[in-house]
Amino acid sequence: MNWDVAHRVAGIAANQAHRDLAVDREGYVHVFAALRAAGLIGMAQPMPRLFGLYMDENDGGPAVLLNAGLDVITQRHTAAHELGHHLLGHRSAADDNLDHSARWGDRSWPEHEKVAEAFAAWFLMPRPAVLQAVEQVTRGGGLRRPEHAYLVARVLGTSYAGTVRQLSRLGLLTRDQGNQWLGIAPAALKGSLCGGRPVPGGSHVHAINLPSDGRRFYVDTGDLLVLEVPGARFGESAPELVAWGASWSAGEGDAAPYSPQQILQVTEDLDISTAVSVSVPGNDDPLGLTLVRQSPRTGSDDVWQA
Repeated sequence: MNWDVAHRVAGIAANQAHRDLAVDREGYVHVFAALRAAGLIGMAQPMPRLFGLYMDENDGGPAVLLNAGLDVITQRHTAAHELGHHLLGHRSAADDNLDHSARWGDRSWPEHEKVAEAFAAWFLMPRPAVLQAVEQVTRGGGLRRPEHAYLVARVLGTSYAGTVRQLSRLGLLTRDQGNQWLGIAPAALKGSLCGGRPVPGGSHVHAINLPSDGRRFYVDTGDLLVLEVPGARFGESAPELVAWGASWSAGEGDAAPYSPQQILQVTEDLDISTAVSVSVPGNDDPLGLTLVRQSPRTGSDDVWQA
């Protein structure tokens, strides 16, 4: 089975799963809630040598075990991959290396792993959700910069590389564009979005602009909120947010592709969610958005956020 066939099979299966599990195909996919809806027991614990494990009924399942030491983006992908094993009728499977090309080589993946990996992409990034994310990020201008792909990944809760591949697969990037953008480190894109300043490795960057009004942003401790609207300011912030770096305004001669007006950082005080307002010159009403914490899962799924 080649990758094209694997993606065709997985795309159909993911579409069916969205329907059966009542997943919103136009927004952020709540994969941990989907595990429960599919009848899977979910658990997470530190596992130095294992990323994830699917156990079928013959091994005491159906259940999914995730590595609690992973960041939430990697956990989400692993959860979707293991869900694919379950819904596609696979036997128990262990994932001890997320870099499958290093484990099996580019062309020697076992068929069940190919399809489960493709399923994860289509489950977390269905076409309607991707198109809506692209519209939000680019404001209808199309994907012109790799930073756009990075921000689309933030909307979807997916990795930068996985998002670039899916954008190419959906015909939203050319193959050459995709290959070129895959060669750019996310750290460089995060720095660019913050006006050229280095960003801590574990922090993600979320751009706030006019289309952000009414939106939910899925964030974790250390993430940065970058305000892009000229002249705009964040409202009175709760203890969940603190100023990060200096505030500055874009100048006409500024050579940086992004010149943020203000940057806030999410702190440990963010428990579940909080509301944030942004005042915009010329607007009677402020923009309103909601931050929802998405941190790595630990323990049993009965204490997990959906």
